[in-house]
Amino acid sequence: MKLDLHVHTRFSKDSNADIDALIYYAKKNGLDGFAVCDHDVIEGGPFTVQRASELGSDLLIIPGVEITTSEGHLLALGINESIAPGLSPAETIKQARAQNAVVILPHPFKITSHGIGYVEGLDVDAVEVLNSRCLTDGPNNKARKTATLLGLAQVGGSDCHVPEMIGMSYTEIDVKERSLSAVLDAIREGKVKPGGKKTPKIFVIKQMFTNAQKRTAKILGRD
Repeated sequence: MKLDLHVHTRFSKDSNADIDALIYYAKKNGLDGFAVCDHDVIEGGPFTVQRASELGSDLLIIPGVEITTSEGHLLALGINESIAPGLSPAETIKQARAQNAVVILPHPFKITSHGIGYVEGLDVDAVEVLNSRCLTDGPNNKARKTATLLGLAQVGGSDCHVPEMIGMSYTEIDVKERSLSAVLDAIREGKVKPGGKKTPKIFVIKQMFTNAQKRTAKILGRD
């Protein structure tokens, strides 16, 4: 199966991505499913599962979250309850494990996107070694090299904030059964392979500009 394991919806503070549009483009772009990983909120996952069902889509939707730890971001897939932001990476992982979630370290060396900056010593199931929103190859190359040295599973995700870019990078997952539990188990077992390419820079730069406008409006009390 081909899944994008890092997708943001309109539930993320820095994304206006329409969920119906994400479902549409995910299918159009050849995906079998995707993981909803909004920033510090879990509501987007269940809502997307519901919308996919209502639309008659056969996409597999993984409820997840991108958690802001005290040192950077972590992804938790298959999560059911919120985890407070600002905790240490170790405590965040501990709480995710208590929910039997799969833990992925996203863009660890992309400091501009709150990458944690290291891999060794973290109890993660996989490392995101192909993040489509990296403007240069350096962060992805370093993540791939480090994950290889440590013998950790390697995955890809678009980190998309606009529907059209879903699936720019993805993860090929070796499963015999098309189910959430089978996919999560396959990630835990390392039956994964990253694929895809980077998002065109114009989309990344446009989103950075939009986020800057939002921050300015908030500072000025106009949001």
